[in-house]
Amino acid sequence: MRENPENSHLIDVYEKNNGYSAARKVFKENNPGDVIEEIKTSNIRGRGGAGFPTGVKWGFLAEDEERYLVINADESEPGTFKDRILLERDPHQLIEGIIVTSFASNISKAFIYIRGEYAKPARRVQDAVEQAYEKGYLGKNIFDSGKDLDVVVHLGAGAYICGEETALLNSLEGRRGEPRLKPPYFPAVKGLYNKPTLVNNVETISSVPWIINNSGKDYAKLGVEGSTGTRIFSLSGHVNNPGNFEIEMGCSFGEVIDNFGNGIKENKSVKAYIPGGASAPWFTGEQLDIKMTIDDVANAGSMLGSGAVVVMDEDTNLVLAAKSIVSFFAHESCGQCTPCREGTGWLYKILSNIVSGRGSTNDLEQLDRIASQIEGHCICALGDAAAMPVRSFLNNFWQEFEYYVDNKESMVK
Repeated sequence: MRENPENSHLIDVYEKNNGYSAARKVFKENNPGDVIEEIKTSNIRGRGGAGFPTGVKWGFLAEDEERYLVINADESEPGTFKDRILLERDPHQLIEGIIVTSFASNISKAFIYIRGEYAKPARRVQDAVEQAYEKGYLGKNIFDSGKDLDVVVHLGAGAYICGEETALLNSLEGRRGEPRLKPPYFPAVKGLYNKPTLVNNVETISSVPWIINNSGKDYAKLGVEGSTGTRIFSLSGHVNNPGNFEIEMGCSFGEVIDNFGNGIKENKSVKAYIPGGASAPWFTGEQLDIKMTIDDVANAGSMLGSGAVVVMDEDTNLVLAAKSIVSFFAHESCGQCTPCREGTGWLYKILSNIVSGRGSTNDLEQLDRIASQIEGHCICALGDAAAMPVRSFLNNFWQEFEYYVDNKESMVK
């Protein structure tokens, strides 16, 4: 617990709570290989959505005299708001994580790419960076180690696609925010300015100081095998107590909704919920016993993604909810590849027909066909993000969609 949570973003408060001790420790006691091994031992997996083992990712970084670290703070996945709080209330934890990561990977320049709408978090991070420079924790000869490290805070322009790591790199270079082809543009080999680049999420790097101070083994004891440590989940929707909750991974969605969300408003039942942000396939209210781990959610047919849990009660109109989500992805498609550019728009138009009472059974079959033609056929995952939820709510809630088609009932008021 912070002594003064209202001022937790200030460097003096952070240091009173053992802040920057991990950075001092690695410069005094470790070599870069030791730090990477500690991260591997922790088994921490990326908190941005892909869930790739962090230590392994660091080990992929190609040799080059110039290397970069880029922090992906473009938190634009609907339902997700965990990184925002970390940036706003604990920016020095992120900066310390950047210092340790840069030491481990022989990096002397890092970038924090923040979502365009996050004005207050961006100001807080910029202030924290300046405070760290004043203390000598950033800049030349940091911690009297002979190492240099510069950190640049960059504000995006509000495009969802820039949350995709290669589109983010294009944007950071001043180009149009469009994903790059892999291969050859794997960031660890050809990233920012075609140099080896680590791209990590805010929460992932913010976890690094704790791991260094307490050991990878201690971190691995938290959570469960395959999903170690704690994770911040953004809980929203029809719960009594929405918010961000840091929990050990491994409990069920039902337990989190009951224990942290204080149950559903007016004691209603859960009709559906999204386990990992708007791009994740939906689960039904009968699937609340699924464990909140990367592998358990994947085995059940969805993904833990960004850790955003959106709960919908028994009175939710799922057709309107589906239309809202597809509308978002159709609007945010960068237009680079045809299946996503055209397909997401078709999905939205068909759902609009159903909502307005002009749908047919053929429209439902068409939704499934279009979604299957989008999924797996795009340069990045944005097309999949629209297609996978569509297929999941057709599989789980076909009767509800069919009702509006058969009755030609308009939901437009």
